[in-house]
Amino acid sequence: MRGVDLDWGDQLVKVVRKGTLAEQWLPSSPEAFIWIRLYLAEGPPLDPQAPLWWTLRRRDHGEGLAYQAMNYEALRAVFRRVNALLGTNWSMHDLRHTAALRMARDESLSLRDVQTILGHANLSTTADVYLVEEEAQVIRRVQEHLAEVKDRAKLPPPAVAVGYEASDLDMLFGGGAA
Repeated sequence: MRGVDLDWGDQLVKVVRKGTLAEQWLPSSPEAFIWIRLYLAEGPPLDPQAPLWWTLRRRDHGEGLAYQAMNYEALRAVFRRVNALLGTNWSMHDLRHTAALRMARDESLSLRDVQTILGHANLSTTADVYLVEEEAQVIRRVQEHLAEVKDRAKLPPPAVAVGYEASDLDMLFGGGAA
C-alpha cells in the first residue's frame, strides 16, 4: 500500500485483490484514518508513491537502524513477537475473519456488502463461512417472534375493508372478521 492508495476525503483504501489482481476502493473507518495519521507523524515523510508501512530493522549493517518497507515476512515477524508476548496465536487472517464476522452480524450491512468487502467471487462462500448463528441468539429471536404472535392474537381483528362482506371473510378465514 502506498500513499496514493488512500483517499483521505472519502476515507477509502485501494486494495489489490489476491486472485484477480484487480484494484478496488473500499471504505474504511474514520478511526482507521486517525491511526494512520498518527502513525505517519512518527515515521519517515510520506511520499505518495512510496510504501505506506515501514519497519525499523533490528539488524544494523553498519549504518544504524534504517526504515525499510514493511513486507509480508516483516509483518509475520511482528505477529510472532506479539503472540509470544501475549501467549496467543493470532494471524493476519484472524483479523480479517473477525472483521468479517462483525460485519455479517451487523443488521445495517447486507451479506452482499460483506462479500464485496471480502472479495469473494461467490455469495455462497461468504454465507457458508460467516452466516454462523450462535444458538442463544437464535433462541432469543424465536422467543421474541412467538411473543409477538401471541400479542397480535390478543388484538381485535382489523375492520373489514370497504367492498368486502364480513360474512364472506368469516367463511373464508374461519370467523373473527369484524
